[in-house]
Amino acid sequence: MPFMKGREPIRRTLKYLNAGKLVLKDKVRIFSVNYNTYGEHHAGAREFVFWNIPQVQFKNPQVQVLTLKNMTPSPFVRCYFEDGRDMLIDIDGKGHDDIIDHLVKVVGKTREQLDAEARLAESKDNPANFGYGCDRHCICEIPGQIACPGTVPLPEKMRGKFLFAPK
Repeated sequence: MPFMKGREPIRRTLKYLNAGKLVLKDKVRIFSVNYNTYGEHHAGAREFVFWNIPQVQFKNPQVQVLTLKNMTPSPFVRCYFEDGRDMLIDIDGKGHDDIIDHLVKVVGKTREQLDAEARLAESKDNPANFGYGCDRHCICEIPGQIACPGTVPLPEKMRGKFLFAPK
C-alpha cells in the first residue's frame, strides 16, 4: 500500500482524518500557522502542524490552510475572515492539545451547530428519502411510480383479491 509509506503514515488514513475536532466557522477563509522549526517554545506549534493540520484541511475543504516556517520570533495562528477582518491567536509555549482545544473554542463550530448541520445534510442529500421533513411527502410523487391507491385505484392485476381469487 503506497499511502502507508513515509513519516507517521497513520496521518493519511480516513479514520484519523475524520477524528479531527476542529471544524472552522463558515466565515473563516484563510487559516495560517506561523512557527519556527527550532526553539523550545515552538514545540507545540510544530506538533500541531505535524499532527493536526491534515485533520483541519480534511474537515475544512473550503478554507485555505497555510503554514509559514522560520519567519517569526513567536508562534501564532492567524485566521482571515470573509469580511476582511483577521484574528491573531497566540500559541507560544502551548502543547498541541492545548492549541487545538483553544482553537475549537475560539474559531470552531460548537457541537450543537455540527449536530444540526449533520441532521440537515442527512435528510436532504438523498433524493430517495420521502416523508415528513423531506422534499417529497409520498413515493407516488416520484415520476415512474404508481399513484397512491387512495386517489387512483390500483389495476385489478395488482390487487390480491383479484389475483388469488378462484376463477
